[in-house]
Amino acid sequence: MDSKYSYRACMYAGIVFLATLWAAGVVLGQPAYQEVRAGYRSSESLLLDRNGIVLHELRTDLGVRRLAWTTLEDTSPALRESVVRAEDKRFFEHAGVDWRALAAAGLRGVASGSFRGASTISMQLVAQLDRELQAGQQRRSLNQKWRQIQAARRIETTWDKKEILEAYLNLVYFRREYQGVGAACRGLFGKAPHGLTAAESLALAALIRSPNASSDQVADRAVRLQRALGWPLREEEVRQTVGQSLQRTNAISPQADLAPHVARRLAAGRRHEPAVSCTLDAGLQRLARERLAHHLEILKPRNVGEGALLVVENRSGEVLAYVSHTNDPARSRYVDGVWAKRQAGSVLKPFLYALAFDRRILTPASVLDDTPIDISVPSGIYQPRNYHGGYQGAVTARAALASSMNIPAVRTAEMTGVEEFLRALRDLGFKGLAEDGDFYGPSLALGTADVNLWELVAAYRALANGGVAGEIRFTAAGPGPAAVQRVFSEEAAFLVSDILADREARSMTFGLENALSARVRAAVKTGTSKDMRDNWCVGYSRHYTVGAWVGNFSGEPMREVSGVTGAAPLWLEVMNSLPAEDPGEAASPPAGLVRCTAGTGRELRQEWFIRGTEPEPLRAESAAAGVRITYPPAGAVFALDPDLPRERQRIFFSVQGPSDGLRWLLNGRDLGLARAPTHWEPAAGRYVLALRDAGGATIDSVRFQVRGPRTSEEE
Repeated sequence: MDSKYSYRACMYAGIVFLATLWAAGVVLGQPAYQEVRAGYRSSESLLLDRNGIVLHELRTDLGVRRLAWTTLEDTSPALRESVVRAEDKRFFEHAGVDWRALAAAGLRGVASGSFRGASTISMQLVAQLDRELQAGQQRRSLNQKWRQIQAARRIETTWDKKEILEAYLNLVYFRREYQGVGAACRGLFGKAPHGLTAAESLALAALIRSPNASSDQVADRAVRLQRALGWPLREEEVRQTVGQSLQRTNAISPQADLAPHVARRLAAGRRHEPAVSCTLDAGLQRLARERLAHHLEILKPRNVGEGALLVVENRSGEVLAYVSHTNDPARSRYVDGVWAKRQAGSVLKPFLYALAFDRRILTPASVLDDTPIDISVPSGIYQPRNYHGGYQGAVTARAALASSMNIPAVRTAEMTGVEEFLRALRDLGFKGLAEDGDFYGPSLALGTADVNLWELVAAYRALANGGVAGEIRFTAAGPGPAAVQRVFSEEAAFLVSDILADREARSMTFGLENALSARVRAAVKTGTSKDMRDNWCVGYSRHYTVGAWVGNFSGEPMREVSGVTGAAPLWLEVMNSLPAEDPGEAASPPAGLVRCTAGTGRELRQEWFIRGTEPEPLRAESAAAGVRITYPPAGAVFALDPDLPRERQRIFFSVQGPSDGLRWLLNGRDLGLARAPTHWEPAAGRYVLALRDAGGATIDSVRFQVRGPRTSEEE
């Protein structure tokens, strides 16, 4: 028989081919359209904010690239028409199998010995749904082909044409790892399926038959398809579109890109969860990203390259904004400044003073010595310096903390003990403080330990919550009560908060007008690490805690960046953007606090004290006459010098105003008349020095403490 068959011979060959298929086949059941769509999983997971708004799109399945299911209505009409024309031109006429095309394929198979082609869209779809019907490395067997035919006929009885075409467009592979029209359109053209042009639709349809074909091969097929459709396009336009699409980097940018760091922490590895919810607020997160990028651009000339920002709701501990940014876009989404360990600087001081208040070592009115000091440490002599280089002499604990003085903080750490300070920091949630007190030494008061912004914000939230520490989180709380730990008393936390919100007390270092003055009442502290490598600002109102860090991940120093010029302006802008609170709203003082007059001479002021640490009230007539103790000042702390002979160490008691008939009493023991300064040999302990008149009435009294080896039982 020659190569030209008669019509009858062709029909005979086709019948023989179909009969062979029928003899080999079995009929398999097919899933419903709803089952296929419900079982479809995108390779991307969505991070949703507290209100269900999409914050971020993150790839979690590295084996394939497919995006959300695309409905037929959301695809370009040109794409639908070109795909049907390229793959199954009689799609809307047959019932799953194009018998005319199949017979022609059978005839070609008899002639060539290879049976191929004639697969309708329905047949291709069922092969996507059943791996046993896929060709693999070899061509389909006759048995597979017949089963594919039967499955296609069956699916047409339960699915309508719209559902079949829609599922096909979502499951077919177009190029490399792109499965489905959504991924192909985003990857090849950078747009959604509904926005494809006619030329782009031709290029995409031409890829289905040979996804890995060369650019020229795809272009040739697209041009032939365009001619078959009769679309009025220039050939150069079609070829140019194909070439440009296949030359793209094929990087699919996330449609939502607000929280890459939180998305990786919550969604990574959850390939079977299409969406993960978190506590972030999309609006606040967007503002925080914009403001951080803006401030880093301003600080760029001062060699500031990175920053991080964290906002937490005090009551719940829920994170509302979580941002890390670098001026290097390639690294910004992968380097997390919120968790990066950096040197703390002065931001640890509030916890030191809270400890001292709790231990009744200091009150806010206690006088500390801000003068040069040499401290013996295992490595030699430690000589702390204030940030601005100068000294203020005698200062209250309130001023020392609010104005962030270094030397009074070091003296306070010596009084509390570094081990006690370390224990408090660990209780607050600082995880990396693994060494003992000797390792850190008194410099721990100045923040020589490494911490991260997450830990700092959680610790400041503990102060905002009355001294109770607990976890902060960006996922919903579990069913049980949250784990909390009281670290400081409510009274000590209130005192620290009141000091950090005191504009006048901080003016000694920062002035009255600065970036720490929010429109709401807020307690705030800045910190700068050694050599200006890190700059912090952390503070809280009644309802929110905000923390900011700027610096360089490389550890390279910044230039001329202080607490109020680096992180503080960013902190202020974000704090002022939070939902409105009463500007003057302040927490009610705990019952264990009392408010009374403290100080001497013109330095008298109203101050808060933990009950039992307050000075005794002055008698009205004595106060009017100006009679008061001028030295030692109330709350003073003295340290015995082990290198000086005891007989050369003296404290002199002095009085202002008429002192006739008045006597000194120290812890109730009479020291004699107060007509002239009285010297006293100090011993370690806590003391109450009182002035009493002949009738036994107390005219004035002060409390003070002596630190050092205990040689006296006076307390």
